[in-house]
Amino acid sequence: MSIAQDLYPTEEDYLYEEEVLRNPNNLKLWWRYLIAKSDAPFKKRAIIYERALKALPGSYKLWHAYLRERLEIVRNLPITHSQYQTLNNTFERALATMHKMPRIWTMFLQSLTHQKLITRTRRTFDRALCALPVTQHDRIWECYLVFVSQRGVPIDTSLRVYKRYLKYDPSHIEDFIEFLVNSQLWQEAAERLAGVLNDDQFYSIKGKTKHRLWLELCDLLTQHATEISGLNVDAIIRGGIRKFTDEVGRLWTSLADYYIRRQLLEKARDVFEEGMTTVVTVRDFSVIFDAYSQFEDSVLSIKMDNMDDSDEEDGNEDDIEEDDEEDDRLDIEKLRKRISCFWLKDDKDVDLRLARYEHLMDRRPELANSVLLRQNPHNVEQWHRRVKLFEGNPTKQILTYTEAVRTVDPMKAVGKPHTLWVAFAKLYETHGDVSNARVIFDKAVQVNYKAVDHLASIWCEWAEMELRHKNLKGALELMRRATAEPSVEVKRRVAADGNEPVQMKVHKSLKLWTFYVDLEESLGTLESTRVVYEKILDLRIATPQIIINYAMLLEEHKYFEDSFKVYERGVKIFKYPHVKDIWVTYLSKFVKRYGKSKLERAREIFEKAVEEAPAESVKPLYLQYAKLEEDYGLAKRAMRVYDQATKAVPPNEKLGMYEIYIARAADIFGLPKTREIYEQAIESRLPDKDVKVMCLRYAELEKNLGEIDRARALYKHASQFANPKSDPDFWNKWHEFEVLHGNEDTYREMRRIMRSVDASYSQTHFILPEYLMQKDQMQTLDEAKDVLKKAGVAEDEMAALERQLLPTTNDTSAKDGGRRLGFVSAGLQQNGETTANTEDIELPEDSDPEDEEKVEIAQKEIPDAVFGGLVRKRDEADDKGKEATDTENKENDGHLGALERIKRMRRGA
Repeated sequence: MSIAQDLYPTEEDYLYEEEVLRNPNNLKLWWRYLIAKSDAPFKKRAIIYERALKALPGSYKLWHAYLRERLEIVRNLPITHSQYQTLNNTFERALATMHKMPRIWTMFLQSLTHQKLITRTRRTFDRALCALPVTQHDRIWECYLVFVSQRGVPIDTSLRVYKRYLKYDPSHIEDFIEFLVNSQLWQEAAERLAGVLNDDQFYSIKGKTKHRLWLELCDLLTQHATEISGLNVDAIIRGGIRKFTDEVGRLWTSLADYYIRRQLLEKARDVFEEGMTTVVTVRDFSVIFDAYSQFEDSVLSIKMDNMDDSDEEDGNEDDIEEDDEEDDRLDIEKLRKRISCFWLKDDKDVDLRLARYEHLMDRRPELANSVLLRQNPHNVEQWHRRVKLFEGNPTKQILTYTEAVRTVDPMKAVGKPHTLWVAFAKLYETHGDVSNARVIFDKAVQVNYKAVDHLASIWCEWAEMELRHKNLKGALELMRRATAEPSVEVKRRVAADGNEPVQMKVHKSLKLWTFYVDLEESLGTLESTRVVYEKILDLRIATPQIIINYAMLLEEHKYFEDSFKVYERGVKIFKYPHVKDIWVTYLSKFVKRYGKSKLERAREIFEKAVEEAPAESVKPLYLQYAKLEEDYGLAKRAMRVYDQATKAVPPNEKLGMYEIYIARAADIFGLPKTREIYEQAIESRLPDKDVKVMCLRYAELEKNLGEIDRARALYKHASQFANPKSDPDFWNKWHEFEVLHGNEDTYREMRRIMRSVDASYSQTHFILPEYLMQKDQMQTLDEAKDVLKKAGVAEDEMAALERQLLPTTNDTSAKDGGRRLGFVSAGLQQNGETTANTEDIELPEDSDPEDEEKVEIAQKEIPDAVFGGLVRKRDEADDKGKEATDTENKENDGHLGALERIKRMRRGA
């Protein structure tokens, strides 16, 4: 066979040929030769590969490169091409020396798998597994499993291969089960899956949980119920129900579906019923009920569709009657005909199935309630709802109540367990069976409840039932029995047991005693009622309302002194704020009863009441005390009481108390008497806003009395509490006052004070918000810093504010310690130098009083006869007012700025 000319070496190849001929066992020379001929045709490169492999048959590098190039040549060729046979032969030659190289085996096996040579591929896989060590089998098995999973590979072959693989690595049994499911080998798949679930040491490499595997097995068993045998499906699924509680509903429906597919419909119904009566969650119940209702609906639909297909029942019956004449007990065919005609095998049972379906729908509320009770059998509310479901059926209701009171543990109950007993007894009562209702109540009071109030409620309900049936003595006897204290022997026996029931404490129940005392008031005598009240007081369970009721009862029966003694006991027992109502009622009743006859005793009671009362509750007592003195005592004592009240009430009520004090003093002693009270209120520690209000009212009084100078002095005093920017009403009133009653000098003085106050407020609060510029809200620089800090102002800004305000504050306090807080002079003296105030009001030096605004002031002479005897007092007051005005002007000169003092000196000159 001749070789083509282009396959011979060229002149360029001589160098490489000489080297490989000189040293044919050098792999580098052959590899360099192949790299140099990388662009040559494959046939020429194949000759070089063959020559190199002949010289170096054990070179993995050469064989791997040669085989890769051969694989690349056949990649796009059909599998029937002759090149594949050449490739396979090359692989076989390579494996003669490379049989320990797994990469060569995998390349060969993947190529054979692609060629669809099933038998040769299987045998080659077996050869590879025999040739390679066990540590490298995983690389072969990966390809082997891909091969047996292909279509066209016989199922038996795949099963044997997988079984062999599981002996090598049992952890991949999930892949085997998946293969069986895909191959529709349901029996083998179910058995393998069941074996996995029974293996406690199994670990899923795919991350599946036992719960998920259980669900897969249940789906497999139910969906292919007729194709799987040998497994106890019922036991398997029930085991899953016991083990996995979060998918109980699905497992129950799977079991029912299994029986449905096996045509065991009655068994499926039993499974549905059992599932609905055992699940404990509403979700699982809904799943089972929906599946059950759908099953019944589908069966009913099929039956109704088949109603048109009538059987020849009459003919069958005639045949059976004729056959009866013969002895056919051993004839199987005739026996089957008879059974088919039996009424239980009747296919036309549509009415029965329809009634069963309607009954199922009607039972849904009851079944759902049973699920909730299985969750918590001690839920009282659910028991009440269950009874309502049987409304109209007393027998079912009685059975339900009986089950409820037996099931519910009062110590674990959710709700009020005594309501079950009460409702049970009322059920008998509504049907006219009072004797049985009494039996129920008698059993109910013997139950050990969690709270005393529950037992007390049962006693009260029992007594109310007796009252409804006119058994008044029976009701009283029940209350005496309920409130009776246990004997010493019983207490000793209970103390020895260590578990004290509520029956030992019910005799101290306030609810029980309150009901008892109401019965005694309505049905008993006064003496018996007093005995009950006294027992309540002795047990120390009385409330303020009981004290008041007891006293009112005695008052109704004309036992006034006894009722007052009850009040006295009440005020000793209780403290504030509970005793407040007792004191108010006691004082009002005592004053109403005795009035003026026992005035000293009433005063002692009032003094004791106001002494014990806190500041928040003392105001109504003082008002009652003052009213007593006004009506029956002395006016001076009434004024003294009002005066004490103004000092005792809290600051926020002082203004209101002073208003009442002033109004009463004006009514009793006239308006001049109120001056002392006004002065006392202004000098007292009222809030600044209340002082301002009091000054305005005092000024209005003086103005009405004609004391204009005194009214003006009050306006001046109140001006320090009124910021012109935030309180213009005050300054408008003063302006109107000066227009009507003043002159040019007084008006200018008012304007000067207004500017001074405005300057003082602007000095102290020049960077604060408007709402913080009230005198009563910002008193000191420290308070300003606190407010700014709460408002979110940064520390550096507050420090800057402090540096600006601190010198003014320090100098002012050092020089003029007696000045009013908030007033700042027009300039500051520091080290003998005068520093001008940057916010001083600039006035021209040559300003003259005539340049000010001219105001027309109307003046009228008031006849002296209007004032009567007050004229002399007015003259004396005018003299004192002038002296006070001169003194005040001198004091104000100390507060004036430098510019204002110069103007005063010029005007004086």
